[in-house]
Amino acid sequence: MKNRYVVRSRISEAAFRRFLRHVAADLTAVQITQLTGLNRNTVNRLLACLRLRMAQVCELGRPFRGTVEVDESYFGPRRVKGRRGRGAARKTPVFGIFKRHGKVYTEPVSDCSKAVPLAAIRGRVSLDSIIHSDGWVGYDGLVDMGYKKHLRVDHSANEFSSRRIRGNHINRIEGFRGYAKSRLARFRGMHPSTFLFHLKGCEFRFNHRQQDLYRVLLTLCRNNPLS
Repeated sequence: MKNRYVVRSRISEAAFRRFLRHVAADLTAVQITQLTGLNRNTVNRLLACLRLRMAQVCELGRPFRGTVEVDESYFGPRRVKGRRGRGAARKTPVFGIFKRHGKVYTEPVSDCSKAVPLAAIRGRVSLDSIIHSDGWVGYDGLVDMGYKKHLRVDHSANEFSSRRIRGNHINRIEGFRGYAKSRLARFRGMHPSTFLFHLKGCEFRFNHRQQDLYRVLLTLCRNNPLS
């Protein structure tokens, strides 16, 4: 059975397109299995392959240029009482970059020491960009790296939009963070080895939020069939 979207597929193109429509609607694997009649293992395998393709597309993004927001956050189970933020246990640190009126980029990192976010910014943000961040010391040194405009908002003083500089905030990257955390919570836990692909799935969906996601995914699979 020939299927242009999946290498050596045992399901028809029509069945795969039905599967893809449900993925675009952001249904769970259980719901997709029930609605398509496909085997649960088949659905899980196709979802894993699709998330890999999404992650590959996200990694091919061009460097950010213009006005960008940067932020770090922690993803994982509900925090242990008394431990929060950078001291929270069993959480994965994630660094994010958001180009205003554009796309987002996320990257799970080993830790949020100063060198990690600076390296991510240097590799993803052009030097002529305007960078907005919070007051964390991890962003110290951006000007020394060649970024001439680095503006901060002081969250420690309950400042979420600068009263002194119009447009100085990181509300949009924080908005994506809220969206990603809410979406990932639906999975009720996941193996650490799959976290990156689930996170990149959120990134891919967000970056194509103004497009017909079904058509985007269909084109993606046609140009680079799942295997």
